[in-house]
Amino acid sequence: MTAAPDPGDVKGILHPEEQARHRSLNRLGVGPALAEFADRYWVVRWDLRGRPSYSAQVLSFPCVNVTFERSTTRTGGFVTGVCTKKYVRELAGEGETFGIRFAPGGFGAFTGMDVGALRDDSAPLRTVLPEAAGLADRVLAEQSDERRRDIVEEFFAGRGRTDDPHYALVTSIVNAMADDPGLTRVDQVTERFALPIRTLQRLFRRYVGAGPKWVLCRFRLQDAADLLAHGRPDLAVLAADLGYFDQAHFSREFTAEIGMTPMEYARSARVATASR
Repeated sequence: MTAAPDPGDVKGILHPEEQARHRSLNRLGVGPALAEFADRYWVVRWDLRGRPSYSAQVLSFPCVNVTFERSTTRTGGFVTGVCTKKYVRELAGEGETFGIRFAPGGFGAFTGMDVGALRDDSAPLRTVLPEAAGLADRVLAEQSDERRRDIVEEFFAGRGRTDDPHYALVTSIVNAMADDPGLTRVDQVTERFALPIRTLQRLFRRYVGAGPKWVLCRFRLQDAADLLAHGRPDLAVLAADLGYFDQAHFSREFTAEIGMTPMEYARSARVATASR
């Protein structure tokens, strides 16, 4: 069993302090059946009965998620592809989602699917994996998150493909994009990994579901939102550290994706922290 993710890691979650007041979040490590292809189980629960609904906002990672949900809007198992825009989930009444986040490229490697078909879309789990009929009912019938994980692991055990050299390459590229702040342009990626740009684009469409330029941009914006939420207000230095040409370019990109300027986002984070 992999170690449970750091509960303090809120990267990708927008307005994390405010959001935490409206729902709980739990994360679990991945078992051996999926350790090569997925990086965490996650559980969100909310009870807003008698309270206004809340729009939970996320800058999703370049990943496919399989979820088992019970809410006022939908119940069952679903596969959600890479979301290239800000993801907004309306939380109302009482509900829960038990999910597994596949690593970038992991769902495509495990299933053999071209995950580009799932981009900005969600489909019933039984439509994507017909053999999973009934799995959502079994998962949601359990109360324990650990038991739910066991059921999902048992289902996926022995089903996936292994030794996919393309997946290993995609993993190396995505990890470099996420970890190396100096890697800010697609031409730098193609040079480092000695790949023609069209080959890189095909690999990312097939395995990740979005292009390499978008993945680079998404990682930078996640870093920016995370740093601003934790009190990093110097926009000029922040923009330079994240590889933007200038502060204006950074502000335009951030505002277009998040829906508010970096300063407004930082201010909202300070207000949320002060009202804890």
